[in-house]
Amino acid sequence: MSRIAQAVKETATSMTNTAKIADLQRNIIDPEKTSAKGQNTNFGVYMSDVDNWLKATDGTTTGPSLLEDHIAREKVSTFDHERIPERIIHARGTGAHGYFKVYSDHAKKYTHAKVLTDASRETPVFVRFSTVQGPRGSADTVRDVRGFAVKFYTEEGNWDIVGNNIPIFFVQDSMKFPDLVHAVKPEPHNEVPTGQSAHNNFWDYVGLQPEASHMIMWTMSDRGIPRSLRMMQGFGVNTFTLHNDKGERHFVKFIWTPELGVHSFVWDEALKLCGQDPDFHRKDLAEAIEHGSYPKWKFGIQVLPESREHEFEFDILDATKVWPADLIPIEYIGEMVLNRTVDEYFPEVEQVAFCTSHLVPGIGSSDDPLLLGRNFSYFDTQISRLGINWQELPINRPICPVLNNHRDGKSRHRITKGTINYWPNRKGVLPPVPLEQGGYVEYAQKVNGVKQRARGAKFKEHYNQAQLFYNSLAPHEKAHLKNAIGFELDHCDDPVVYQHYTKILNNVDFELAKEIAIKVGGTIPDVPARPNHGKKCALLSQTDFMPEEPTIKTRRIAILVADGFNGPEVLALRAAFKAGGATTWLIGPRRGQVYPAGQKAEEGEGMLADHHFEAQRSTMFDALIVPSGDEHAATLAKEGRTVHWVREAFGHCKAIGAIGEGVAFIRDAVSLPGVELQATPNSDSVISSYGVVTVGKYDAPSSPGDLFKIAKSATDFVSNFAFEVSKHRCYERELDGLTSRVAY
Repeated sequence: MSRIAQAVKETATSMTNTAKIADLQRNIIDPEKTSAKGQNTNFGVYMSDVDNWLKATDGTTTGPSLLEDHIAREKVSTFDHERIPERIIHARGTGAHGYFKVYSDHAKKYTHAKVLTDASRETPVFVRFSTVQGPRGSADTVRDVRGFAVKFYTEEGNWDIVGNNIPIFFVQDSMKFPDLVHAVKPEPHNEVPTGQSAHNNFWDYVGLQPEASHMIMWTMSDRGIPRSLRMMQGFGVNTFTLHNDKGERHFVKFIWTPELGVHSFVWDEALKLCGQDPDFHRKDLAEAIEHGSYPKWKFGIQVLPESREHEFEFDILDATKVWPADLIPIEYIGEMVLNRTVDEYFPEVEQVAFCTSHLVPGIGSSDDPLLLGRNFSYFDTQISRLGINWQELPINRPICPVLNNHRDGKSRHRITKGTINYWPNRKGVLPPVPLEQGGYVEYAQKVNGVKQRARGAKFKEHYNQAQLFYNSLAPHEKAHLKNAIGFELDHCDDPVVYQHYTKILNNVDFELAKEIAIKVGGTIPDVPARPNHGKKCALLSQTDFMPEEPTIKTRRIAILVADGFNGPEVLALRAAFKAGGATTWLIGPRRGQVYPAGQKAEEGEGMLADHHFEAQRSTMFDALIVPSGDEHAATLAKEGRTVHWVREAFGHCKAIGAIGEGVAFIRDAVSLPGVELQATPNSDSVISSYGVVTVGKYDAPSSPGDLFKIAKSATDFVSNFAFEVSKHRCYERELDGLTSRVAY
């Protein structure tokens, strides 16, 4: 890291402290700033040799190692026990610190929870993102649900929202959860596949559980392959309750919506990144925070009074159903910002533990049958992984005082003085706290029923919302969903599985089922199993969440260069995109100095290329530009890898820019079909065609104020190109069949 970058990071760090960060300082040690002379044992004795086991030797030949070497045994034994059981699900994760705040006391009419009503507060949070199926060593960019778990360190205690990037779930009742996980995990006879749901057992299971039909639509959509953890929504999934000072109860859903919009990879790109950069998402999160581009989400609630619980065709307690925003609007009441990376992965990201039952006064559970099982399961799991005192670990402990009569157990940290460890006691120590003083009191819910294993009548309908979601997708999203299901079922080699699932799809949409059946060899339906109701809903398609103002903030733009490129042009481009909050990366034939036109190689003044063509690929960037320069363009044309860079970016619907001789390189060497290019050398007229922006020459604006704009109809190259980048991708290129004509 450069000195400037280090200074920026240190300045940012000083601005990101919260009460939780201050609390963690009690456990943070910086080896570079310690007063210790050097390494010592766990019991504090300095070690004079940390490389050689104590042996019986004459100094010439190696003798036996001695068991009496307690220093070596401590070192090796500690290493042997470094690992704890990884999570059964959500094992692959990353995380960051930040804060949460509400805009006003808007929610006070629903709840007396201060974290949701006190606008003067800034509540510390820790967020852990994760995949579901794969182990810790799997890749970030697999098709999967993403965990989105938030721990709020409130003044009243910890509150956990243990959510996902998809608002619903596969099953309605937690009793089914073990079977679901067994089915989606690698098959037991060969432990294959890792991090994928494309196998017989998963599709067999969901095919026999129609309640999973809605969730399959979501996971096979673009939601299953998010571009960035910073560009996906978060949902509490379950139905919770809010309680106000009047003793009234409301049902509630919790929602996070990212400032940058909701964006995804294309499937070919996600597949390639699994091998090229399996840590892409965790690196992307850290890169944004370290550059000061802090990820930000709006926090919303959907709220229903108890009186409206039964007025919908679906049961609001059914976790396989969304609350359509057309019927129950989202009220955005606050925001969350992540502004600090972790200091050490294991004690923070790996040891952080969440429970859906961690609630604060003013927030409660509901009778959601999936939630009630989760309330038991999460606490039970944390005991298994971390021990009964897991909430004493630094990352998990609350910032408010914690005192009770719990004692002993494995890994107990706290030492409690005194003779009293029970209630009631003769000294009146640690009495219960009434509601008026902040004690948690459950809502007095009236219950009437018969003890039986059963579900509500509305829980038995499984396809209406699957249709609603499918109907609400944009054309390119529907195409991606079809391709995803086709990919997954093609990996199932048991005809019983893929033939049966095409019958399930026929309950969602006849044409969808027919197209998939033809592709994978399934059962081709003759008639719809049930009519598609044709209804749509807002805020289900990712296209509904584009930022209000176009932005290229945090977008990664690759600039392909070889010796002889136009130096002033590249400097101007980098300055312009930096002004828009994007990062630019020079990619050249080597990492090191690449020399612009007019500079002699090895002697003149070059520019430092960040990476070389083979080490990085277009998949790792959001867009690319080929600047002008005769010699530079001729060199690129002879490089098969640079030709592939452009073709692959084109196939992935990314913005591509070219100037001067760079346009000729794209025209002659790459040959993009159906795209209009600027054919006139030295013309300053910009042509934008299917996300490919070209111009004969580019002159940087003389006025700094005109350096950067985002505009569709602008005549300036940078403005046009920035607009194409802000769209995320040019899906018209795919829908019009252009991408299928390019080999990538």
